[in-house]
Amino acid sequence: MARAFLGLGSNLGERETYLRRAVAEIPDVVAISGLYETDPVGGPDQDPFLNVVVALETDRSPRELLEICRRLERGADRIRVVRWGPRTLDVDVLWVDGVSVDEPDLTVPHPRMRDRAFVMVPLGELAPDLIRGWVDPGSGDVRRLSDW
Repeated sequence: MARAFLGLGSNLGERETYLRRAVAEIPDVVAISGLYETDPVGGPDQDPFLNVVVALETDRSPRELLEICRRLERGADRIRVVRWGPRTLDVDVLWVDGVSVDEPDLTVPHPRMRDRAFVMVPLGELAPDLIRGWVDPGSGDVRRLSDW
């Protein structure tokens, strides 16, 4: 079993509903960060996101975790039109203890997670060891709304 983290975000429609449905379907969840509202980073002008990070204790490979992420996004009718554009649900594999992956469609640890306060702030609630030494690059406002 390994410790793994997934990051989830939504900025279209019933944002919190999309997140809650997705989290309920993720296997092996052991902890969930608070719920955050965050400014969009990159991409076109768009509405704020709701974000959450979940911790897993799992024996699933990063590839299996990616397939879960994709299934959840399909279940939320995510449409990929514009890179970093608005979305009903975005789910990313952020980290898997002791594992490194560098493939065209999957990189673990997530290559941009340390550049994104919307990932690092909620991740820090669950795994302070993973954000040790992190300095916010000023990647947008991150507001904690509530406990999960």
